[in-house]
Amino acid sequence: MSTERSAADWGLFLLLSACWASAFAMTKVAVDGLPASLIIPGRLISAAVILWVVMLVRGERLPPFSDRASWLAILGMGTVGTAVPFYVITLGQKSIDSSLAALLISAAPLFTAVLAHLRFEDERITQTKVVGLVVGFAGVALLLGPDALSGFDVQLGAQLFVLVGAFCYAVNSIIARGAPRLPPIVLPVGFLSVAAISSLPMIAITDWNEVSAGTPQLLCVLGLGAISTAFAGILLMHLVARTSATFIALTGYVIPVMSAVLGYFLFRETQSWNALAAFLLILAGVWLSQRRARRAR
Repeated sequence: MSTERSAADWGLFLLLSACWASAFAMTKVAVDGLPASLIIPGRLISAAVILWVVMLVRGERLPPFSDRASWLAILGMGTVGTAVPFYVITLGQKSIDSSLAALLISAAPLFTAVLAHLRFEDERITQTKVVGLVVGFAGVALLLGPDALSGFDVQLGAQLFVLVGAFCYAVNSIIARGAPRLPPIVLPVGFLSVAAISSLPMIAITDWNEVSAGTPQLLCVLGLGAISTAFAGILLMHLVARTSATFIALTGYVIPVMSAVLGYFLFRETQSWNALAAFLLILAGVWLSQRRARRAR
């Protein structure tokens, strides 16, 4: 596959990054009136319905239940890889800025490198990767701040929730790599359907006294499902077909920047130089931990 990227490729890349980055801003609005136990089912159900329509129009269908390997992957990606991280990240965003949440999520490739070393023979950690992981996790520690050492507070707890979400995304990547090959639309329809179903019990734990949603909150929940999940999934399928997974992985570098810009203009969020330095350390760590893999490809 050629490494030359057309203007259309970069356009789709930026549009996909914007869809994912906007999730942090829309979540920021949604949590101001809605608990995570309602936001997540709303997001997942709306996304699953849209992708089901797309799949049926394309004339495709889910694998038969006798395909045990495919369904194990779908179940894992739907629960641990989607419903759980959506929930904990949304919980975290009740107490921290949307741009800070995006910075914390940028650590997901570091977790992926560690898990891939444990799972796949061709993803063993080298000396260069060790240096990258140390640098990257130093950035995570800097981002968490001195509260991580001095004690536990609400702000630190919220950041740890988001980091748990980043770890779940890393698990999702490992499951996806080992999953049987399915048509591009089928896998997201499957795991989003599972995620939507598994999120329904969240409604039972809802404290309805916390619900004070207006039109902006409801529109953001629909936007999370339609734009940041369903439409982003369709864009992702097109971009994978046109380019490569390595090219798409570059969104991890762009999303925090886009989220910071959105956070500033929409909410006047600003991050300290400490956060910028931490982000640069995380990016350097991701680059070093993936350096050998990129050279091999």
